[in-house]
Amino acid sequence: MRQTARSRAGLLAGIAGASAVLLGAFGAHALRNALDPAHRELWHTAVEYHAWHALALVLVVGLGAGRAGRCAVIAFACGIVLFSGSLYALALGAPRWTGIVTPFGGVAFVVGWVALGLSLRRRGA
Repeated sequence: MRQTARSRAGLLAGIAGASAVLLGAFGAHALRNALDPAHRELWHTAVEYHAWHALALVLVVGLGAGRAGRCAVIAFACGIVLFSGSLYALALGAPRWTGIVTPFGGVAFVVGWVALGLSLRRRGA
C-alpha cells in the first residue's frame, strides 16, 4: 500500500476504533433503559462487528500491500457502515426493511477478509 493510502487507511482505522468504543459506551449507558432486550442485542452485535473490523483495518494498515490491501480497507469500511450501521439503525427503531442492507455488509466483510488474505500472500511472495 502506498504511503498516502496507508496514512488515510490508518486514520480510517483510528476513527473506526474510536467510534466503536463510543457507540459501545453509548449503548451500555445511554440506551441501557431505552432499548428492550432484543434491540440491546442488535446494538451489541453491531458494536462487536464494528470493533472487530476496526481491528481488521489496523491489520491491513500494518501488513496489507497492493491493490488487495486497498480493496480490504474499502471492503471493511463498507462492511462497518452497511452491517453495523443497519443494525444500529434497527436497534434504534428504523423500519424493518432497513435490515435488507445488513447482508451486503456481511458480504463486504467476507470480501475484506479474502482481500486481506490475498494481500498477505502477495506480501510474503
